[in-house]
Amino acid sequence: MEQENLMPRETEVHFWGNTPEDEYYKQQGIKASRSSYKSPRGLSLFTRSWLPISTDPPLGVMCMVHGYGNDISWTFQSTAIFLAQMGFACFGLDIEGHGKSQGLKGYVPNVDLVVQDCLSFFDSIKNDTQFHGLPFFLYGESMGGAICLLIHLANPKGFDGAVLVAPMCKISDNIKPRWPISDILLLVAKFLPTLAIVPAASILHKSIKVERKVPIAEMNPVRYRGKPRLGTVLELLRVTDHLSQNLRNVAIPFIVLHGSMDVVTDPKVSESLYEEANSEDKTMKIYDGMVHSLLFGETDENIEIVRQDIISWLNDRCKQNYQ
Repeated sequence: MEQENLMPRETEVHFWGNTPEDEYYKQQGIKASRSSYKSPRGLSLFTRSWLPISTDPPLGVMCMVHGYGNDISWTFQSTAIFLAQMGFACFGLDIEGHGKSQGLKGYVPNVDLVVQDCLSFFDSIKNDTQFHGLPFFLYGESMGGAICLLIHLANPKGFDGAVLVAPMCKISDNIKPRWPISDILLLVAKFLPTLAIVPAASILHKSIKVERKVPIAEMNPVRYRGKPRLGTVLELLRVTDHLSQNLRNVAIPFIVLHGSMDVVTDPKVSESLYEEANSEDKTMKIYDGMVHSLLFGETDENIEIVRQDIISWLNDRCKQNYQ
């Protein structure tokens, strides 16, 4: 990986305001870097790390995957910063077609290849001697949660646990197109997979409960704002259908967290994951009245509840690792 120096950029904006990144990270008591990683298939992927300063060695390593249309440089990193403050080394990447990574914006033609990109990048972290012997955890939000489960299924022994935040194991009927998609989309997508015409409800507005936070999310300069692309929609439908039929094959220790009022991803499928997974160590948290964006779009009080559930679960597993 080629590490990029975090020098202040006059034109850069951040979800926290105009404070330059390096200065902000110092204020938060962590250190951070951003890099470029070339995947085995030749894609240039943008990556970030958020590392603890006061905990050496770290308690564990978080391998983090963002959701559809999102990226690792906006509000997603607020959770990574928090976890670094709590003693965890965090690493994330913008997947193909998202954020600052290579690819047509909003276009994910093959999630299986994205899974391999993630595995390759996370394996490069495992090969770093400073992290040898530490527990490695997957962390995914929404589509990223689904990708984390696919990473686990592709490499069942590769990680010590998973934190799944509103995982997209099924796309909610509330945001699916209301016209008959199966035959029409299949036909058109064969010829025009990148066409951004799928009529779908705004995910952002349905994800955020606190109105004053909506403009902050909308300010993200690299967020994908177009309609879903035909090929991406079909691929997500394929992947979520595959996952929903293979929940029994999940064996990794996990905590799944979901808002009861989530209309983007279905909390009932998280309940099915908890019930059907073969994991001996599994935890489920369904938060009454909360929506899709548990770690940004909720009230600060609710975010703190979710954060503490995550860190408590992680700390308990780290203790087990050292026993």
